[in-house]
Amino acid sequence: MNEYGSGFKTRAWLMSAVLAAFMAGCGGGDEIFGTGGLGGGTPPPGGAPPLGTLAGFGGMSGGGTAGMTNQGTLTQINGGDMGTTATATSSVTGFHDSAGDIYTETPANIGAVSGLIYSCTVSTTGPTSAINGGPNAASCATATQALADAQAAYIALSPAAQPGGINPGANLSGLTLAPGVYTAPAGSFLIQNGTVDPAGDLTLNGSATDVWVFQMASTLTVGGPGAAFPRSVNLTGGALPKNVFWQVGSAATINAGGGGTMVGTIISQAATSISTAGSGIITTVNGRAIALTASVTMTNTIMNIPAP
Repeated sequence: MNEYGSGFKTRAWLMSAVLAAFMAGCGGGDEIFGTGGLGGGTPPPGGAPPLGTLAGFGGMSGGGTAGMTNQGTLTQINGGDMGTTATATSSVTGFHDSAGDIYTETPANIGAVSGLIYSCTVSTTGPTSAINGGPNAASCATATQALADAQAAYIALSPAAQPGGINPGANLSGLTLAPGVYTAPAGSFLIQNGTVDPAGDLTLNGSATDVWVFQMASTLTVGGPGAAFPRSVNLTGGALPKNVFWQVGSAATINAGGGGTMVGTIISQAATSISTAGSGIITTVNGRAIALTASVTMTNTIMNIPAP
């Protein structure tokens, strides 16, 4: 053997070992974005918007007669409040709060809010009922401020404020996404079974300080197709619901047939609906449902407002 033979063999072995380790780290082609897998490169950092007074709300709606509606007896908003700036007497239905305000509950539509319901309308019975003086100015002012903070957060999540979002494809089903900003390629995001390869839920992998921002000019649809196949968003690596945001240019539909777990703060321009009337399967939302100009409708929904 010549004087270079031994060194050449050592270098060749080292290169082979490094290549094998690299391939193993890539996960063999797993659908992972922002970590060296599909999607190429790291997504831009996402920034959590200041929520202001909105932080204490689980459900919020604004505009005209668009309010908050519960359909079912299992709905709960835990860890905070609910609000609407709508003024029609029918704008809030199927809810009661910790202060004794009850808004048009029936035996089939009972929803509990652990905090307060802030509204610009009257409750059926309780402190803000017509018999007690009608709409409470302070309550309406709180709802109005929360809606203004929601509108500011929507703008702070927009492509204008957070440009350069990565394109993961329209259907997020089965993907694992690193922290960052993601923009829907054709305006809409799905987490939905495909017709050829049902891939499953969306996984967000990161730490407790990492942020995910999903931007879409049009709709968000979770679950389906149709009312079947509920889908979920799963968090791994210490990721927290308070750091996940969905900026929706139109309407959001979450698991129309019930079931599944949605994560994050959804701020939509149009209506947001969670499950569908008649479904007895609980849908969990670890986050918030905010509709800026339309209604929020929940059916047997357990909403857990993230801690600050």
